Amino acid sequence: MIPMDVLGVQEVLPSDTPVVLLRESDGERMLPIFIGLPEAKAIGLAMAGQDPPRPMTHDLMATLLETFSVAVEQVVVTDLRERTFFAEVTLRGPVGIEVVSARPSDAIALAVRTGAQVFVAEEVVDEAGFVPPPSDEPVDSSDAPAAEAQVEEFRAFLDSVDPDDFEA
Repeated sequence: MIPMDVLGVQEVLPSDTPVVLLRESDGERMLPIFIGLPEAKAIGLAMAGQDPPRPMTHDLMATLLETFSVAVEQVVVTDLRERTFFAEVTLRGPVGIEVVSARPSDAIALAVRTGAQVFVAEEVVDEAGFVPPPSDEPVDSSDAPAAEAQVEEFRAFLDSVDPDDFEA
């Protein structure tokens, strides 16, 4: 398993399809996962530290887990079959450890809320990950955070990809 950082959510033009972008914590490869609009909104709001006026489904799930003393230990994107990603959420509670199947978008939205680490199986990163091409223009780190520069590189990559190549 490869530890990943959640860089953010973007919309792929011209279809406006949302995609969550993961990057190896100790590497260069990135993994785009196309997701639904509600999950994109949930991930984006949580990453921005914004609370919606009413709890969203993932907020409710995080609250329920906390109420019953269950911690989200990790999220793992386990497989990619027929252009569809699969994930598991590892939970630790009073009765022990349980692993439950989840859509990657829901699992990542929950991880962002709970601070759980996100991992991806190495074979999934090997199959669907990419190393962004080097930027033609040097990025001044005082002008933009590193994540912003990577998101810009990812936007350039997305211009050449078809959403049908990946499904969540």
